[in-house]
Amino acid sequence: MREDKWILPFMKENAGRIIIILLLSILALGTGAMLTFTSGYLISRSAMPIENILMVYIPIVGVRAFGISRAVFSYLERLAGHDAVLRILSKMRIKLYGILEPQALFIKSRFKMGDMLGILAEDIEQLQYIYLRTIFPTIAACVLYIMTICVIGILDIPFAMLMAFYLALLLVVFPVCSLLLMRKSQTEYKQRRNGLYQKLTDSILGITDWVISGRSNSFISSYERDDALAADVNLKLTRFSRWRNFAQQAVSAIVITSLLFWAAGQYAEGHIPVAMIAAIVLVALPILDAFLVVSEAFERIPGYQDSLNRLKGLEGSENKAAQHKMAPKENSVHIKLENVSYTYEKGNTPSVQKVNIDIPQGKKIAVIGRSGAGKSTLLKLIQGVITTKDGKVTYNGKDAGLHQEDTSAIISVLNQSPHLFDTTLRNNLLLGSDDAGENELTKAIKLAQLQDLVNKLPEGLDTFMQETGQRFSGGERQRVALARILLKDTPVVILDEPNASLDPRTEKELLQTIFASLAGKSIIWITHHLVGVEQMDEILFMEAGKIVMRGTHQELLGNERYRQFYELDHPEFLLKKDEA
Repeated sequence: MREDKWILPFMKENAGRIIIILLLSILALGTGAMLTFTSGYLISRSAMPIENILMVYIPIVGVRAFGISRAVFSYLERLAGHDAVLRILSKMRIKLYGILEPQALFIKSRFKMGDMLGILAEDIEQLQYIYLRTIFPTIAACVLYIMTICVIGILDIPFAMLMAFYLALLLVVFPVCSLLLMRKSQTEYKQRRNGLYQKLTDSILGITDWVISGRSNSFISSYERDDALAADVNLKLTRFSRWRNFAQQAVSAIVITSLLFWAAGQYAEGHIPVAMIAAIVLVALPILDAFLVVSEAFERIPGYQDSLNRLKGLEGSENKAAQHKMAPKENSVHIKLENVSYTYEKGNTPSVQKVNIDIPQGKKIAVIGRSGAGKSTLLKLIQGVITTKDGKVTYNGKDAGLHQEDTSAIISVLNQSPHLFDTTLRNNLLLGSDDAGENELTKAIKLAQLQDLVNKLPEGLDTFMQETGQRFSGGERQRVALARILLKDTPVVILDEPNASLDPRTEKELLQTIFASLAGKSIIWITHHLVGVEQMDEILFMEAGKIVMRGTHQELLGNERYRQFYELDHPEFLLKKDEA
């Protein structure tokens, strides 16, 4: 069994607070019991002839004191409980980020978006209830159970044993039965809800395509079917809860009836005054309420367990995350791929086959090919996102696999859809280097040719970009991402089709800016077409995972096939050829 890293460590860390919470909880339950006890005694005593006003004055004071104390202790218990749980949740979120951050490059290939959102939005939040609704109430009920039996045992040991049996039904038998009988249904309901979360997330991301295809009703019908299945499981849980609550109330009725007969017997034998009968019966009500919630608390355990399992599923790389240290900044990196091959699944055709690439510091290469040619896989191999046993990838002669958690110190990536956060332009730029000064920021803006844009903004660098940078055009968003990379100042930059989906003029202007600003850095440019390849030191043409052509632009122009591709992207080249 994998060591628990999400519950016990946080309980140990907050042991003092938890003890205070439990003490306040017991005091709240105790004062609540004393409130009903003195109220019952006061009502009974007030119905009898009063020899002395103190006979009712003292219980009146007691009712007021216990009423106020119960409210105070209940408030303090909730305040302390939520304070401790919120502290724990904040540490859990930091721990989760510590696991996810080193795996940033790997997340999309390992987890579905719905899974990640479910973990972030629900599973961590769900774990607060394991404290508030399960651990704290159960421990408080156990302490109250022992105290109750001890108090009754002082008066009547046989009756104390009978009460111990009845209360054990509420504290142990019903909760354990709820857990065993409903474990499967609770787990199924939680998993179906997670499935709905995944499906809804995926569909929202592709909602435009659903509408364009005219099949939005198909999604709604499918989602409603899945939701109905989840509702059926929830209905089963609700029915069980109703029958269990009925059985618990029946046991509670037996307890109260037994107390009534026992108190009457004690009065008949002269052990207690008659006014104590109502007090003894009423004191059972808040005590029983404390026991009744335990079954519901235990019933929730499978849901908590499912959340814990999903969190533990992220821990596959936690050891690496614990060992993760940012690599020292390097100004020169020599990347080599020697006889590298990679296959995603056994029996499939290799996505990359026997590739050899040499990229000394400052070299600029373009990797060209159709979709499915192996460009993306090659990119992942260079970044260390995936590793291979066939061949090797090295940085300065060292295995790239040793760096795969900290390649961000060596390699920056400018892709076709850089994410811009819903904050100021300044904050988005400083994502590249949060300690960059104004001079560095100004230099990066100038190199990325953003100064005109900044000058036009109403609040300059402090203008909000809106969600995903919707305020700016595609070319402007790429320049913001480029400025980030310039601030980060890594020796190697990967360009993953940053010019895709741009109009020809914007594309040429952006590429000119990129190549000018990244002078001296190694550039690995993944692209579909040949605009701007003249500036590359080497061009690699991939097909079916293999490099089928390689060389400089001038060298490859002698290849008929390459020349045809180049002419498709450069109609003016073909026009000059015809004129000649």
